[in-house]
Amino acid sequence: MAHFVIMGCGRVGVSLAHTLDESGHSVAIIDQDDRAFRRLRSSFGGRKVTGVGFDRETLKYAEIQDAYAFAAVSSGDNSNILATRVARETFHVPHVVARIYDPGRAEIYQRLGIPTVAAVRWSADQVLRRILPEQTINGDFRETSGRLILAELALSDAWLGRSLRSIEDASGVRIAYLTRFGEGILPTRDTSYQQGDILHAMMKTTATGEIGRILAAAPTEENQ
Repeated sequence: MAHFVIMGCGRVGVSLAHTLDESGHSVAIIDQDDRAFRRLRSSFGGRKVTGVGFDRETLKYAEIQDAYAFAAVSSGDNSNILATRVARETFHVPHVVARIYDPGRAEIYQRLGIPTVAAVRWSADQVLRRILPEQTINGDFRETSGRLILAELALSDAWLGRSLRSIEDASGVRIAYLTRFGEGILPTRDTSYQQGDILHAMMKTTATGEIGRILAAAPTEENQ
């Protein structure tokens, strides 16, 4: 079980908080307005923190120093990005994600190495994929026989700089395309996996669990 910090107790933040809490994780949720916490179920066992999500003392009270992941899902783009940068750069949280409303800013945020979810295609499931990289792979497309699935991959940062060839060879997937700075790219097997890239790959439906396990860990010597 891990500790998660969520900024924003709106519909999105509440959904994330409930999902993580019910899964047995430790959760702290931050909001400037303590009335927002009324949206949480009475059974919610996490910490409710009133304050500004990018304030260092507020984050410390939410135990950001122990966080496995941080999700900024408030209604403000600037606040979300600022808080996410503080979580990553000051407290070195390994998994972060920021919700955005302005798709024009997506490229800037991706260049900062901050995974983002645009409001126009936002869902709690997409946020969870980025802060729970070890979870079961959720597919975006399944071919008619049900044997193959096209899904977004979640990789350990230890794969950064590796070629897509090494990722394919290690996991048995076939990378169909990648999203870089908000744009789709058809890569070659020699293309390197970079910070902020989102990889989409075809794989056997029965192998998703093993693939997720392999890519959530650092490359072995065979894949160096």
